[in-house]
Amino acid sequence: MQIAIIDPAAGISGDMTLGALLALGVPQAWLEGLPRRLGLDGVGVAVRDAVRCGVRCKQVEFTIPEQPHGRHVGELVPLVERAPVSAWVKERAIQAFRLVGEAEGRVHGVPPDQVHLHEVGAVDAVLDIVGAIEGFEQLAVESIYAWPVAVGNGWVEAEHGRLPVPAPATAILLEGLEVATGGPVEGEATTPTGAALVRVLAAGAPPAQWRLVRGGWGAGQRNPRHYPNALRILVAEQAAEAGRVTVLATDVDDMSPEYVEPLRQALVAAGALDVQTWPVQMKKGRSGFRVEVVAPEALAEIVTAALFRHSTTAGVRRWVAERATLARRQVTVQLTPEVAVRVKVLEQPDAEGVRVKPEYDDVLAAARALGRPPLEVARVAQRDAEALVAKTKERA
Repeated sequence: MQIAIIDPAAGISGDMTLGALLALGVPQAWLEGLPRRLGLDGVGVAVRDAVRCGVRCKQVEFTIPEQPHGRHVGELVPLVERAPVSAWVKERAIQAFRLVGEAEGRVHGVPPDQVHLHEVGAVDAVLDIVGAIEGFEQLAVESIYAWPVAVGNGWVEAEHGRLPVPAPATAILLEGLEVATGGPVEGEATTPTGAALVRVLAAGAPPAQWRLVRGGWGAGQRNPRHYPNALRILVAEQAAEAGRVTVLATDVDDMSPEYVEPLRQALVAAGALDVQTWPVQMKKGRSGFRVEVVAPEALAEIVTAALFRHSTTAGVRRWVAERATLARRQVTVQLTPEVAVRVKVLEQPDAEGVRVKPEYDDVLAAARALGRPPLEVARVAQRDAEALVAKTKERA
């Protein structure tokens, strides 16, 4: 499962987010067509390559016609509601605008819907918020996480004078998020739009284990010499099977062996990575069996509770172990238009190629659907997966 990790070590803004998404491969043509899709005619989109402290980035800038009037936040929500975007994008964009309205309203003492934005700021906010959220949708990641958000140092110039960083509305939007203080960032690092995006997109800190797939950098407008004023977004694969694990073990002699399989299923459902059983000789000559479970550290208590609930054991031994694993991913092969089999692909060390292994449950289901022996189905799935992996490497 692929995930995205937002790395706002130098802060985050809407244009930085869009630049990082383009650097990750989201099509530039999509962004150039966004203003017209949202009914914002006359807006130009400039995308250019930029360098920040030697790091190659993408920089995004909108050219927005100045208008004598502005818009209230309450006017922007219906605009998003009418936008031709998915329900997932629409829900988060509306939430982001409401968060911005509530924050600015608390600062200025006005109702959230009556918060006034000048025309350029309003249009820019719509493009940044809707564009960033839809851009993450185009990455096709399952989950989005974020590291601590840099707030910067010093003061920022505002309409009514100089204000300490983070500015009041940004500080409200950062409530509940983990922030990073200090560091080299001078001035405003995170804008209200950037803080709102983290609030509506990120599910907290990333998981403990993951494997990097690729990264992209989006440039900010300033270009200081002593740090890269850019946002980094990483695309990664979850690797829950790797790293430190908790091992649980128990011996039982008063449970019928026919209930071992339901026990195994319950442990896997609770989050166990592996469950093994084998016969043992217990005290007074009684025959029993040992259950040994490998679980992620974070799920050790839940898996232990399942072991107590679904077995007759009165005690469980636990210890922490290190587990070395091969990098793995999954491909799907179509045996017929209606029948597919998932196949695990294990990367061999030292570029020695890959090993493929069809998923057992999928093989059994495919065998029933096709009326063929499971072993034959497994061989076909393995052959097709090896050909698919080889073709993918050739294209790369």
